Amino acid sequence: MIGTPALTEETLAQAYGEKARFCQTPNSQVSLVFSQSRPMDLVELERLLESVGWSRRPARRVRKALEHSLITVGLWRHDPRLPRLVGFARCTGDGVLDATIWDVAVHPLYQGSGLGKQLMDYVLDALREMGTERATLFADPGVLPFYQRLGWELEPSGHRCGFWYAS
Repeated sequence: MIGTPALTEETLAQAYGEKARFCQTPNSQVSLVFSQSRPMDLVELERLLESVGWSRRPARRVRKALEHSLITVGLWRHDPRLPRLVGFARCTGDGVLDATIWDVAVHPLYQGSGLGKQLMDYVLDALREMGTERATLFADPGVLPFYQRLGWELEPSGHRCGFWYAS
């Protein structure tokens, strides 16, 4: 078996952009990376979203949504030849006062080991860097307890919305 070369800070920036950051993983044989600049392959993004049970959306509309997003974050399983998208989130908003987080997904094979929490931490760090004061989040009711454990305040009737405030 031929090992893959180690991902250094220098190669991290070259492959994933200046705001790329390593993601902690319980498997030392797997390198996971957060990136705001690595281009999204729409087919790969669609596969990821389908893996978590979301319905298909027209590619041209998804492309336009990504272009109009304030932040898009991919969580990549590093492979020097072909990195794989295993997590995703995006934000819309004004980048100052308010942002809304959409489309948070972690592939089912990667769930349960803290990657979703790290993805949300990365997104909130990026919003803090912009000076954003608060964020809202819309999610399926079944995953709202996850966000509540992360400190999000749920809207009073506990339906689909949560709120985060910069401190």
